[in-house]
Amino acid sequence: MIFHHSRRVFLFGSLHARARNLRPDPELLYISAMFHDAGLLFPFSGTPQRFELDGADHARSFLLDRGFPASAADLVWRAIALHTTPGIPGRMEPEVAATNYGVLTDAVGWELNSLESGRAEEIVSAHPRGDFKKEFLAVFVDGLKDRPDTTYGTVNADVLEHFLPGFRRTSMVERILDSPWPR
Repeated sequence: MIFHHSRRVFLFGSLHARARNLRPDPELLYISAMFHDAGLLFPFSGTPQRFELDGADHARSFLLDRGFPASAADLVWRAIALHTTPGIPGRMEPEVAATNYGVLTDAVGWELNSLESGRAEEIVSAHPRGDFKKEFLAVFVDGLKDRPDTTYGTVNADVLEHFLPGFRRTSMVERILDSPWPR
């Protein structure tokens, strides 16, 4: 399921980039797409940081171990680390923007109707969605349930709040009011 999702992210991101006259490096975009959810999976799901950082760290190491320049590894790191962050990736490098656009399209249908006619059907035919909504959310819950504090301030808290009994997100207001400052 994650493989097909990641391939769709690459393909949807590529289409959105072309429509916006962005020119991402296709190899770096592909690596960003393929690693973007790696942090939800074992062995990364047990670390005490956001899953996006786990995937970004893994992709960065993967690239550096294979002789890619640090600048390319850092660019992929940003694309993965920011792929769930609303509003910011679209103002960054083409690889960062396109990764985010591909994720948004495959996960929530963002701009699906603006894609070239027939392209979405072609992509889904090659990389089927199956019961994506249910399976994808289950992967999120499995990848985050043992590290719920890492979801603070992210859309990931939405998933745990919906599926994990007893989970309650902490708000910024609570963090300020409960800080050690007297006033």
